[in-house]
This record gives sequence, C-alpha cells and structure tokens, in this order.
Amino acid sequence: MKTLKKIVIVILVIIAIPLVTALFVKKDYAVEREITIDKPKTVVFDYVKLLKNQDHYSKWATMDPAMIKTYRGTDGTVGFVSKWESKMDDVGVGEQEIKKIAEGERIDFELRFFKPFEATEPAFMTTEAVTDNQTKVKWGFSGHMNYPLNLMMLFMDFEKMIGDDLQTGLNKLKIELEK
Repeated sequence: MKTLKKIVIVILVIIAIPLVTALFVKKDYAVEREITIDKPKTVVFDYVKLLKNQDHYSKWATMDPAMIKTYRGTDGTVGFVSKWESKMDDVGVGEQEIKKIAEGERIDFELRFFKPFEATEPAFMTTEAVTDNQTKVKWGFSGHMNYPLNLMMLFMDFEKMIGDDLQTGLNKLKIELEK
C-alpha cells in the first residue's frame, strides 16, 4: 500500500509541475517585421490593402498550390474576407477579414483559424513614407494562448517562426513592387 501511495504522489507531482509552471508563463505574443520599399507610399499602400495581392508575396498564401481560395465582399474595403482551405496542416483552414483601414497608413485584419486549431488573432500592415520614393512597410501579428496551453510558449519561438514568415513575405513584396 505504501508503494502505491508513493507512485500516486509521484504521478501527481509530475502532473502538477507543468500546470504550476504554466501559471507563470506569458499568454500573449506579438511579432512585427519591416522593410523599406523603393516606391511611393500611395503605390505601396494601394497594393497591400488588397488581400488578393497577398497571393503574390505572403509565404502562407503560396505554401500549398492546391489551396482553395474564396472571397466575399469588395477587396481593399472593410468587411472583405479572404478564405483559404488546405489539406496541409501548416496552412489549414481559415480566413482573414479587413476590420479597419486608415487610408494610406494602416490596414487591420482579423485572422480566424479553423483547422488544425481554432483561434482568432489580429494582424496589421502599416506604410510610412521615408522619402517621396521610399516607403517603410511593417507587418505585424499577435496572438494569445490560454492556460495551460501557454506552456507551449516555453518551447516555441513565435518571434522566429512567425517573424521569419513575415520577413519572407515582406522580401517578396519588395521584389514584387520594385520590378
């Protein structure tokens, strides 16, 4: 009986350690990348506000050539929705909606992931004139992981994972707009 009691205590401790640890792990993350493009701000903003144009520069939009894409509304306006469906887990099923536009300055999206996991997260792109013919573009994404799943944040580097994908997209955007 003593042995069984010790085994139960050890099992409870093994379960409790990660749950207690998760109480102290952050639940939110934010990632942002930027690039300077040799084009006027209006040209850059008019391009990035159209979600369909992400097919030309977003890493996620190009990961699965068999991805099914559908759209609702008028692209480049609040309420436009771009939906994707992929059998690849890295891409999954989801949609993004334009939630707010500060014309020439900023576009805010809401990303809604349905598969392989469910989440709703904000994202944005901003444009800022550096010179008359140069524009700084920032692309950002933030997220939240509820307790106890936030424990995964100890093992996943969202800054690198998402940041590298954002930078890849911005690099492609620069090439696309400067050609």
